[in-house]
Amino acid sequence: MSEKFENPIDPDKITETPSTLEYGHHLGSPVIKPEDQGKLKGRALAAMEHQTDMQMDQIRQQMQLLADQAKKLNSRKVISEIIYASEIRFEPLINHTYHLYRKEDSTSLLSLIAPDQWGRSKKTFSYIATVRLLADHTWDVIEKNEDFEF
Repeated sequence: MSEKFENPIDPDKITETPSTLEYGHHLGSPVIKPEDQGKLKGRALAAMEHQTDMQMDQIRQQMQLLADQAKKLNSRKVISEIIYASEIRFEPLINHTYHLYRKEDSTSLLSLIAPDQWGRSKKTFSYIATVRLLADHTWDVIEKNEDFEF
């Protein structure tokens, strides 16, 4: 009277190698809780957005710095062209300060004399800017008459 033993567990639910299972297979196994994938992806997306926004801000700041440098360089070019088209009766020296004036006939004059050094003499021209000759032979504006546009 031997009855054949029938295992009540479905054969698809058992394995000969339980160590390969991705979940605990006995009572002493560690508890493995499935992670909420939406939560994980949400945190990863938030971190990615924060990092890329921070890097984009750095790039924007670098671009602004380059744009400001380009404007300053263009300004030096414009004033340099005006000065080299001016009347200059001396040899300008690098890193020395000079003063640019507009004469009555609309030509320019580069002078050693500052606007406040004319004294009683009658000058027939208006002050444009105080400039300094740089080593690359461009001119840097130190002070400018706000009424004059380059």
